[in-house]
Amino acid sequence: MTNPLLATDSYKQSHFKQYPPEARRISAYLEARPNPFSDSVLFFGLQTYLKDVLLKPITASDIAAADRICAAHGIPFNREGWEQILTDHGGLFPLEIKALPEGTLAPSGVPLVQVENTDERMPWLTTWVETALLRSVWYPSTVATLSFKCKEILYRGLLDTSDDPDSQIPFKLHDFGARGVSSAESAALGGMAHLVNFAGTDTMEALEAAMTWYGADVAGFSIPAAEHSTMTSWGREREVDAYRNMLVQFGRPNALVAVVSDSYDLGNAVENLWCGRLKDEVLKSGATVVIRPDSGDPVEMPLKVMETLWQHYGGSENSKGARVLHPSVRVIQGDGMKLDTIRQLVEELVRRNWSVDNIAVGMGGGLLQQVNRDTMRFAMKANAMKTADGTWRDVSKNPATDPGKASKAGRQATVLENGVLSAVRLEAVGGRTDQLQTVYRNGVLVKDWTFEEVRALARKHLLERVAS
Repeated sequence: MTNPLLATDSYKQSHFKQYPPEARRISAYLEARPNPFSDSVLFFGLQTYLKDVLLKPITASDIAAADRICAAHGIPFNREGWEQILTDHGGLFPLEIKALPEGTLAPSGVPLVQVENTDERMPWLTTWVETALLRSVWYPSTVATLSFKCKEILYRGLLDTSDDPDSQIPFKLHDFGARGVSSAESAALGGMAHLVNFAGTDTMEALEAAMTWYGADVAGFSIPAAEHSTMTSWGREREVDAYRNMLVQFGRPNALVAVVSDSYDLGNAVENLWCGRLKDEVLKSGATVVIRPDSGDPVEMPLKVMETLWQHYGGSENSKGARVLHPSVRVIQGDGMKLDTIRQLVEELVRRNWSVDNIAVGMGGGLLQQVNRDTMRFAMKANAMKTADGTWRDVSKNPATDPGKASKAGRQATVLENGVLSAVRLEAVGGRTDQLQTVYRNGVLVKDWTFEEVRALARKHLLERVAS
């Protein structure tokens, strides 16, 4: 594990010398500033930082190593301050951290987290933790928000076309992103963030992450599935045998098995193999074969496959007037799925009287990797300073060259105004309840969110959005 005293930007090691001499406490808040990606953010992930970093005391060897590295690196090191934390606080950070409940869908520009040092000798500590704290929030919150936006599209489609949307939605977006991320930690954090909204995943690090940091049981599920290497190893002349083997190995009543079918000629595989030579074996197995096109137009190709399956396997029309394929066959589209293509696919399904029951979609790097801190313009900024005489002084920035980067002045609160979360100054809360609640104080985890609590709150927000 990285030395916790190095889990910051180099320049922050010198900031203990930069605050004014009268500084005693610094307050800072974290938000997703207004951005073009989303007008709201699904807040998630802070607890990973609290448990993985702040509940573990620093040691004398951490201090010695960081001192040595900073000296060689050419920057100051606050050895006195860190030794005070070790001696007077048992190596645990004297901070108070308040946050919204994890799983909250908050408007952009609303404070999600507020941090303040509790030892008045250490006003530098509040913003020193920015680097590690911010990345523990911006990445999982951005992935959770992207996943939530996909879920809203899919759920609206199910409401229009399905007789049982609530049982269908958990498995409509599958995470294929483990191989497309930059690290195992990213797979764990991003994959776990997706599982706030869905239950389908092939990112197994996410399962352990949800267990470790949020006390979850196994939070995601998958099924036996083919890849091109297992199918093409049979050779083109034995393509039908490769598919038949999937039925032999995994074809049981009520089982699901996914088979990529575009290794050579998707049209031939669907028309002549799955709907021809293998049809009776599919029906006899009692399983559901999920056919995966993995190339071609990501909207038209799965629709074309569904039409072919309908011609040969048939199905039924549900109470919404939408076609539902025979339960022996379904489709999953993983190639080319992004927020826009998912929206286009769902719109076409609805337009062509197909139930969204028939299909699942998958996302890989587009879900877990193709985001960054600027996607939702996450930032953590100081907003107030307590001085030696006990008064609080506003702290903020307002660049003339970029008014969009202006920060909030004064300690913040997040309150409900007509059912909508909004930011107000702490002293202006009045009789309202500050939704920022203490989650960590001086080495103690004050609130321990469970994964089911996070999921339930996120689902509550989904139902409110589709009802509005």
